[in-house]
Formats: sequence, C-alpha cells, structure tokens
Amino acid sequence: METITLLCFGIARDITGAATVSLHLRPRPTVTDLRQKLIEEYPAFGELVSFAIARNEEYASEEEIVENGDVLAIIPPVSGG
Repeated sequence: METITLLCFGIARDITGAATVSLHLRPRPTVTDLRQKLIEEYPAFGELVSFAIARNEEYASEEEIVENGDVLAIIPPVSGG
C-alpha cells in the first residue's frame, strides 16, 4: 500500500478537521481511486456538489496516476460573484 498525503483547503479542511490528511491506497492509484477513498473515509465529501483534486499544482484528470512525491490538494467548490 502507498500512503498519499493531501493538502486541505476551505470546506475540505472543515470536513477532515486538518490541514493535511493521509490515505492508504494500492500502489499507483488513479485520481479516481483517491477520490473514492476520500469519500469512504470522509462521507461528507460525497455530499458536495463537486470537488477537484490538484496534482503538482494543476487540476488532475480522473485517470491520472498518483506518483510518490506528488503534491496533492483537495480543491473545494468555489462560489463567488
């Protein structure tokens, strides 16, 4: 298993209760695997309209492979006007 650490901002920080969270995933997980594990560990993520995952400071597509050393962040929905 790999340990993946994510940075949490906004409501993601409220949901997790921390600025960072670590998840244990199979080797070479995809962003989809990461998203599913987040919802499993923190069901409130499943209630959000949407949230994105950033990988190395860019929005990640669902099929991207997460590599050791990647900087990952949960990007919560943004509203404004």
